[in-house]
Amino acid sequence: MSTAKKEYKRITTKTLVDMKKKGEKISMLTAYDYTMARIVDNAGVEVILVGDSASNVMAGHETTLPITLDQMIYHASAVIRAVKRSLVVVDIPFGSYQSDPKEALRSAIRIMKESGGHAVKLEGGSEIKESVKRILNAGIPVMGHLGLTPQSIYKFGTYTVRAKEEEEADKLKEDAKLLERAGCFAIVLEKVPAKLAAEVAKNLTIPIIGIGAGGGVDGQVLVTHDMIGMTHEFNPRFLRRYLDLYTDMTNAFSKYIGDVKSGDFPNKEEQY
Repeated sequence: MSTAKKEYKRITTKTLVDMKKKGEKISMLTAYDYTMARIVDNAGVEVILVGDSASNVMAGHETTLPITLDQMIYHASAVIRAVKRSLVVVDIPFGSYQSDPKEALRSAIRIMKESGGHAVKLEGGSEIKESVKRILNAGIPVMGHLGLTPQSIYKFGTYTVRAKEEEEADKLKEDAKLLERAGCFAIVLEKVPAKLAAEVAKNLTIPIIGIGAGGGVDGQVLVTHDMIGMTHEFNPRFLRRYLDLYTDMTNAFSKYIGDVKSGDFPNKEEQY
């Protein structure tokens, strides 16, 4: 059992801010279903992200864009039923908040009411400022997301590192300050230079969670299916694989198939 699990019986947005003040690193992983969420929660992770990466991981889409609000609510509902301790943050999917702050609020309210999620996450800075304010004014906690924002992949045209140039780096720093002033409780920085991410983390009082943003931030997030090796085609520099479940599961399935075909399964002890 982790020390964090002993100290924090239930993770809240305030817990994360307090952890930053104490210099405690924050762990965050994704989950999209009851079984995985239960395992991740029991392991002691502080934050579970019901990410729109479900579009890739669970549905096989090339990007995060196709997943719908209804589908995100479905995944989040399954996760919430499993979780006893972690803070559950739910991505508002593409097309559900960008065009109109009122629509953004309606989407956030649906997620909170229908899934029971604890907070929502939006991608972007100044361009979504009004949406963030409106959601926060309704009492819904908001996590920001800057740097590489996968919902804008067709705008960027690539998944390469963001904010390497001074102009984009300056905008990212300003957007981070804007999100903090607006009331966001944390920000994810994705695929930005480590030096820039560390600077942002140092200058903000809210936690900065990195993915491909170096070790100078307040916490880390990975897609669970990537870090346990269920996916094997995706190999970015920032990904550390803690298991090779793709190989282990393939071997297990092959063994099962062989046992069925040979008549070894079920044996006498496995029958009624």
